[in-house]
Amino acid sequence: MKPLQPLRTLVVDDEPVARSILREELEVNPAVEWIGEAVDGPSALARIEELQPDLVFLDLQMPGMTGFDVMHALQGGEVLPVIVVVTAYDKHAVEALDAGAVDYLLKPVAEDRLRRAIDRALTLRGKPAQVAASIAQAANAGSQVRSRKVVGRLQQEYFLLDLTDILAFQAEGEIVWIITAKNRYYATQSLRAIQEKLPDDQFQRVHRNAIVNLNHIRKMSVLTSQRWLVTLSNGMELIVSKRLAKNVRTVLDW
Repeated sequence: MKPLQPLRTLVVDDEPVARSILREELEVNPAVEWIGEAVDGPSALARIEELQPDLVFLDLQMPGMTGFDVMHALQGGEVLPVIVVVTAYDKHAVEALDAGAVDYLLKPVAEDRLRRAIDRALTLRGKPAQVAASIAQAANAGSQVRSRKVVGRLQQEYFLLDLTDILAFQAEGEIVWIITAKNRYYATQSLRAIQEKLPDDQFQRVHRNAIVNLNHIRKMSVLTSQRWLVTLSNGMELIVSKRLAKNVRTVLDW
């Protein structure tokens, strides 16, 4: 019997270290052939069209165009790759994918789990209808994840804000502010009510008057053995209270 050709594989991730680690893992597996990488959604679509890979490892959390957006854009293509989603934090996205239409890996990627994902991709080789259906189902799941919005008011106008664009929620007396990279919006609910609706793997309370998006933490500085100063992607600094310090230490566990 003629041996099967390895799966021609593309890695898509905006983090250079993550791409490097995954490439090292793939290069020792004879079932795959690493053919390239992409750093964001638009370049991923261009590379998929150019290289026609059999398998794509696709990061879910990328700025601008997410992994779900990439899958949505791929729908209707003539030749589609098997998609394996790679994600670090988004519990709700994983729940959306748990039906099994598209396989997923959690960062840091475990070696045995990676092997199982590759084995599953091999079983889908030569089944374009099944691959197309899996991408369509995953893209639909992504639409449900993206539909989660927070209402913010700016002067007399109300805006529907994506959770991924929100850096923090901060209370000043009875007023709660929604902090984004460019604006501060007035929240229509209390900080407690907001926290109850937020995914706790993405947002954590760091002080009685502040909740931060863990994905937007860019620096953590030790003030004392129990107190931290976090710096967000817009340069905003927040002190983490002693009681809630454990909520942000998980960022250091990656």
